[in-house]
Amino acid sequence: MGKFFFSGSTSAKLDEKGRFVLPQAMRFGLVEEGALEFSLGLGLGGCLAIYRKSDVEKIVARFQAKQHLGKYQKFFTLFFSTLHQMTCDKVGRIMIPPILKKAVGIKTEVIIAGVLNKIEIWPKDHYESHLEAVLSGKDPEMNLAKLTEEAFALLEEGSGDGDEE
Repeated sequence: MGKFFFSGSTSAKLDEKGRFVLPQAMRFGLVEEGALEFSLGLGLGGCLAIYRKSDVEKIVARFQAKQHLGKYQKFFTLFFSTLHQMTCDKVGRIMIPPILKKAVGIKTEVIIAGVLNKIEIWPKDHYESHLEAVLSGKDPEMNLAKLTEEAFALLEEGSGDGDEE
């Protein structure tokens, strides 16, 4: 059995408290050492990201070694002040903190997307418009054939040890 990774996507509606149900298969992928603990914070490109506890621990260790570099202070403040350690309730719901909902423009519906070592939470309209632009070829910077070719070319780079983080 190979390394676990997140994949697939689904939509969900937020309830009146700003919660949504995380799919069971994704919850299982977040369990480490028998505990369902993870962090939710800002992701790339206008989404939120859910990180496994062990991945956040690696991130923290690496950033701590660089915390004295002034040029990264604003990033560290933004990243860590919006990173929330959490778990799901008994039915698998996650509450999105208001600051994070506002930061990425989440209203009532989200797309939950498994992306390798993290789960991305997108405002539904934002995700669908990006997907439409890529699939239709309307966004010249997001040409699917070109992106696919470039992404698969990454597999050839550094194909030596296969254990890159």
